[in-house]
Amino acid sequence: MMEETKKDTCDVFCYDEEKVTRISGVVGKHRFSNAADLFKALADQTRLKVAFTLTQENELCVCDVANIIGTTNATASHHLRHLRNMRLAKSRKEGKLVFYSLDDPHVTALITLAMTHAEE
Repeated sequence: MMEETKKDTCDVFCYDEEKVTRISGVVGKHRFSNAADLFKALADQTRLKVAFTLTQENELCVCDVANIIGTTNATASHHLRHLRNMRLAKSRKEGKLVFYSLDDPHVTALITLAMTHAEE
């Protein structure tokens, strides 16, 4: 007896011209490279942990982040700097301390939503 397998492709080539035209126009207006860069930045588990940590407070210094995630200050600083360079986080210096926060509420919402989804 042959095992039946599901196909995930259409058996015939056809498309809904109205839908394709409408959605192609919407898709063409977006800058996917920026969104892809955002997801690449958050694809690293340590960097995502750093970003999630920043969702828990308005602002944290490098030492706080390092202690929270259990890494060295150098590792935390490296990931925080990467998030800042990707415009996902911002920093300010106060004396010898550098404080970080997420750059905008969209980033906070995205990280929070991703973590909520991962727990389901």
